[in-house]
Amino acid sequence: MKNMTRRAMVVISAIMIAFGATELPAAAGTTLEKIKSEGKITVGIDNSQPWGFRDANGQVAGFSPDLISAALAPLGVKKIDFVISEFPALISSLQSGRFDAIAAGMWITPVRCKAVAFSDPDLVEKDALLVMKGNPLNIHSYADVAGNPKLRLAADRGSAAIEHAIAAGVPKDRMLQLTDFNAAVAALTGGRVEGVPMASSSIGRLLHDPNLKDSIDRAMPFTGFIAKDGIEAGGASAIGFRLADTDLRDAYNKRLAEMKADGTVDAIKKKYGIEIDVASVTAEQACSEE
Repeated sequence: MKNMTRRAMVVISAIMIAFGATELPAAAGTTLEKIKSEGKITVGIDNSQPWGFRDANGQVAGFSPDLISAALAPLGVKKIDFVISEFPALISSLQSGRFDAIAAGMWITPVRCKAVAFSDPDLVEKDALLVMKGNPLNIHSYADVAGNPKLRLAADRGSAAIEHAIAAGVPKDRMLQLTDFNAAVAALTGGRVEGVPMASSSIGRLLHDPNLKDSIDRAMPFTGFIAKDGIEAGGASAIGFRLADTDLRDAYNKRLAEMKADGTVDAIKKKYGIEIDVASVTAEQACSEE
């Protein structure tokens, strides 16, 4: 009798599952539902100024952490666990579930869009090039680098500037991809490369660094990759979410639009001395191959 009862229970359970019976335990909720329920989220940053870093007191600061904190507070998120990671590992850590989001001033690119559900962009900027003092090799564009076989560039692995430089014709074997941003700068000052492409917002602090200011310069003017439409490619930074977490991404986008309108984004920009434009394009536009 007990065996018959068990078999009957299995059959009944299968029928209930097939017809979506509400008496069965509910499946795990989405990341957004989990975050709202628990009031906390884990966010990856890469310890680079002004995007996301630990200050002199060991506290997390930066444009992207401040932005996501302001956006998620109305959703009931009271605790954000910011975890420092190497930049090249941010996306894989997001995909593996170590992070629920990435807040590192990451630029949207068509390649990254295949792995990340980006929010709408918060800021837009163009590439800049760090060179030795006085720009002795007279480098003013990626085209200059592509056309001179003696010129090499270095960037942190995973940087969008690598994609831009290669798209502009710089051979991959003259693009030194290193573990982090500091290693790329060291490669320049050590004579291993002749330039370091980077976001324009990141170059200012290097030019004021007492240990570097007498040996480096910003190449001025500088022309980056010219896209098919004839416009110089720029970087649109955004918060990254897992591809499956579109509801979380959409909830964030709603708050981002509100914060652009009410001046919150401008206030955070001002706090960190960022002098670039607030983005008006969408993630879909930034992800486009065109």
